[in-house]
Amino acid sequence: MTLTPFELAPGVSIGGDTLPFIAGPCVSEGEEETLDAARKVASMAHRLGLPLLFKASFDKANRSSLKSYRGPGMVEGLRILAKAKEETGLPVLTDVHDPAQCGPVAEVCDVLQIPAFLCRQTDLIVAAARTGRALNIKKGQFMAPDDMRWAVEKATKVGNGRITVTERGVSFGYKNLVVDMRSFTILRDLGIPVIFDVTHSLQLPGAGQGETAGERRFAEPLARAAVAAGAAGIFMEVHPDPDNAKSDRATQLSVPRAEALAVSLLEIHRTLQANVPLA
Repeated sequence: MTLTPFELAPGVSIGGDTLPFIAGPCVSEGEEETLDAARKVASMAHRLGLPLLFKASFDKANRSSLKSYRGPGMVEGLRILAKAKEETGLPVLTDVHDPAQCGPVAEVCDVLQIPAFLCRQTDLIVAAARTGRALNIKKGQFMAPDDMRWAVEKATKVGNGRITVTERGVSFGYKNLVVDMRSFTILRDLGIPVIFDVTHSLQLPGAGQGETAGERRFAEPLARAAVAAGAAGIFMEVHPDPDNAKSDRATQLSVPRAEALAVSLLEIHRTLQANVPLA
């Protein structure tokens, strides 16, 4: 099935000739830290001519341990995201965890994201879809690609057709994820644009003694393979100082590394568009 392009956010479309990016830190670590990340991601987007959304979570509700940093909360987090949006001009994306959050988040954010562990929560998906904002549903680590059609249907049945699904790996035994590259063809054949989550796919869940570990070294080969396999967009967590990040420090990318990777992904995408169009 041929994808029908649509606008995710002002200036960012998906399903057509462009390769949109979603980039930013895992979680807002405070106003100055988030604004610094937003400025650097915006500069990267400007240098490369990337259609890009800035992302940061105001609350990480699914952390491994009670000791883990969760974020500033919805009120403060949305204030920071609004400021980042105003200063950089980038559209923004963040997670929602509860139906009651959807309305306030939609007042600030251009795209609402359903976390992977919540991708079957009907009330949450419906509430997010009814805001009229575009919706990015992360594919659960326990979900087969074709079963995501039912999650998408929950949103489309209430009148929202601007839905993407993000592939972020599937559980392979304990404390390990693998990426099935067939996922991109399966979802595309269903008419669903699929985004590849580079950095969460690198995770080793729970393997870090109360925190998620990961293998950052596989970012480049997995991302390049995903674009070659037909990914319609790229999601990557980017942090000015990944090794000292308060969340996902094992998998987030530095800005220079993210930019170098983006350059190679754009080249692969251009080659596919010019020489091997996907049916």
